[in-house]
Amino acid sequence: MPRAGLDRAAVIAAASELADEVGFADLTMGLLAERVGVRAPSLYKHVDSLDALQRGVGLQAVRDIGAVLTRVAVGRSGPDAVRAIAEAYRKWALGHPGRYAASVRAPRPEDEEYQAVAHESVQILFDVVAGFGLTDERAIDAVRALRTVIHGYVGLESNGAFQVERDPADSYRFVVDTLINGMRAEAATAPPHAGEGS
Repeated sequence: MPRAGLDRAAVIAAASELADEVGFADLTMGLLAERVGVRAPSLYKHVDSLDALQRGVGLQAVRDIGAVLTRVAVGRSGPDAVRAIAEAYRKWALGHPGRYAASVRAPRPEDEEYQAVAHESVQILFDVVAGFGLTDERAIDAVRALRTVIHGYVGLESNGAFQVERDPADSYRFVVDTLINGMRAEAATAPPHAGEGS
């Protein structure tokens, strides 16, 4: 029986759930049509192609993780904020594997909407790192390091790469704390900003 009130948002939401179940790479229009109770051609009233569907899932995933990170970062700064967003990101990614895979695809340069949403997500990390008092250049380095640590670790864990008998959560906290210690050390040795000190 066809689903009543099917629109683009509902199609993207259903595709996102399906991607978590079957894997983002295995998401197809045929499987989605079965999920929402329509024939595959009917989906093209709402999305132009499989590529457009994947883009929609990715865009929504980036929005969703951005909202999660914003919520956990509120009222926090420095190490506390870094730990909070790192834990929230890992939890979200492991709970939504298909959406996570969709979210790490780079947006096309001409896709201004996607570029803007991706920028907002990265800006959350810059806001968090600002609490360490790093120079502008080192803040960029710190955000890149933080993104690399989070994505790299979660990507490996999602693919079952950690087989040694130690809780991956403990190792993740160790890695994040090591990065925090590095940012603290860098901030402690950095020269004062212009206008500060004598």
